[in-house]
Amino acid sequence: MRRVEEYRVDFRDEKPVVKSKSDYAIGIIFDILDSVKSAVIVVFFVFALAFRVVGVDGDSMNPTLADGDWLAVTGGYASIERGDIVVVTQPWERNVPIIKRVIAVGGDTVDIDFDNHNVYVNGQLIDEPYILEPTELHYDVTFPVTVDEGCVFVMGDNRNDSLDSRSSKIGMVDERYILGKTLFSIYPFGKIEN
Repeated sequence: MRRVEEYRVDFRDEKPVVKSKSDYAIGIIFDILDSVKSAVIVVFFVFALAFRVVGVDGDSMNPTLADGDWLAVTGGYASIERGDIVVVTQPWERNVPIIKRVIAVGGDTVDIDFDNHNVYVNGQLIDEPYILEPTELHYDVTFPVTVDEGCVFVMGDNRNDSLDSRSSKIGMVDERYILGKTLFSIYPFGKIEN
């Protein structure tokens, strides 16, 4: 048979612990910091899994995007369409990603009238309310040009300060080198309207 002993402790002589206002405030601050930490972790995973954050470097997409803007870019897109703003990682002499607008997709024919500053896709004048100024700058690509299947023709919105598909340095962009399409502007928030 086991012997069980009981001990009785009398706590009546101990004083109750009373928290001061500063202890209470410190507790609230730690609770807030813990909540912020959890929110940051959740946001990090959403950004890492759902989309990437990309910074704009340069003025080739003015007025739509400015140097220093931050964008949310998704790689999970069904297809690239005319008018989409994309991040391109296709190798070229500077070997840095570029951000441009898709003007034409595979099979389309692009023609640029540099005298009248008009851009045509498949014989139709395209409406370009997003450009900074009329298209005057041309490089070494001869127009009209037909876009290869699986490629896109891209140009910056700042047509006279953009190295893009009008130059053989960039040329037609293979869709495999498109990192993603822009979803929205993170900073300044809500700036992009495709």
